[in-house]
Amino acid sequence: MRFNNRVTRDLGVEIPIVQAPMGWIARHPLASAVSRAGACGIIETSSGELDTLRGEITKMKNDGLPFGVNIAQAFVRDPSIVEFVAGEGVKFVSTSAGSPTKYTKSLKENGLIVYHVVPTLRAALKAVDAGVDGLIVEGGEGGGFKGPKPVSSLVLLPLIRSKVDVPIIAAGGICDGVSMAAAFALGAEGVQMGTRMVSAAESPVHDGWKSAIVDAAETDTCFLRTEGGPSLRALRTKTTERFETGEGNAMEGLGGGVRDVYFEGKLENGVALTGQVAGRIESIRPVADIIADTVSEFEEAARRLAKQIDA
Repeated sequence: MRFNNRVTRDLGVEIPIVQAPMGWIARHPLASAVSRAGACGIIETSSGELDTLRGEITKMKNDGLPFGVNIAQAFVRDPSIVEFVAGEGVKFVSTSAGSPTKYTKSLKENGLIVYHVVPTLRAALKAVDAGVDGLIVEGGEGGGFKGPKPVSSLVLLPLIRSKVDVPIIAAGGICDGVSMAAAFALGAEGVQMGTRMVSAAESPVHDGWKSAIVDAAETDTCFLRTEGGPSLRALRTKTTERFETGEGNAMEGLGGGVRDVYFEGKLENGVALTGQVAGRIESIRPVADIIADTVSEFEEAARRLAKQIDA
């Protein structure tokens, strides 16, 4: 199946699937696997480890495949980030965790395509006014950092699509071709996968986290509100359940437990950012297989819907 829409043209890819920019996870091993499969790998900056990330970007450039970089504004406060990204020859940037007015103008003056992550209609309109090329519309069911008042993709996508004309990448709840087809029906021209990629074979996280995703039910995440900071959606553990009831600070748990949770599989020592779609993920699979099956399932879903209309 050949895709040809605004997202594929903006990102320079064959398949309008983007890998989410998870901190410490979205680096060359995972991102390159996504790009090799015809989709768009993304390098993160939310870890703040810019010297290390420069090396990751160089590896992606050496692959000679399309890729992008995310600028997580709340975690990267170095004003030279625009020059850092543009100087590395990056063509596509997603911005998140901050105002779209902060970097959009400078990024576009440097010739980059800019998509901004939005959790509400108000944020979407602000981003379009700021001159972004497109939006990543993130439903509240997705894992990671969230607005304090989550809205599901089923509501948010068609709402934003009805008010803006820019291309939309849907995020939150996407793990296969059926959910991708649903996102397209709601107005998206591409999708972003986070939890599905965390659990992929090429993901650098510990197998304990991957297995917890595979074993999770659709109810096995917590929505954690933090005082003066972003909300989080994370895997349900005894630790995150305590955060859920207001005991302790989830952001401190996230920052303090990265090594233990991400790379040693000690899930109770911090916060494992995970979306509700974990309840639909049944195995740890190579990225190439995930993307290929997603495309074939998308095509099958589209044919099935067309057949129902013809009937």
